[in-house]
Amino acid sequence: MTARKMKLTPVEWEIMDAVWKIGGKPSVRDVVDIAYPRGEKAYTTVQTMMNTLEKKRMLRREKIGMVNFYSPTRTRNQMIRNELTSLVSRVFHGSVPAMANFLLTSENLNQDEIDSIKTLLHEKERELKGS
Repeated sequence: MTARKMKLTPVEWEIMDAVWKIGGKPSVRDVVDIAYPRGEKAYTTVQTMMNTLEKKRMLRREKIGMVNFYSPTRTRNQMIRNELTSLVSRVFHGSVPAMANFLLTSENLNQDEIDSIKTLLHEKERELKGS
């Protein structure tokens, strides 16, 4: 499957986030209740989107009686990695440091956020030295 087909639209991310949050094999109704508790999207709209996600091979469908149940074919982390890899490749020409530089210079970070980033970098250094 090409990277293009693995990209998700914002609505598809909302639906997949609900599927991952619910876990197991949720029905369309389960997803509607979690993703759109105030009725922001109609049941039929979510059903259509979930069928599209099945065609993209992001969801697997299992029919039990009259109800379709769906399970994700990829984890949330796999999809985040795919999205970020695509972004870094397209926007920053494959350079993670260029992306980090952009984020660090364009955001107003507080000291807690800076400390958190430092901790992550130190952990990554230890991991690389241990390899």
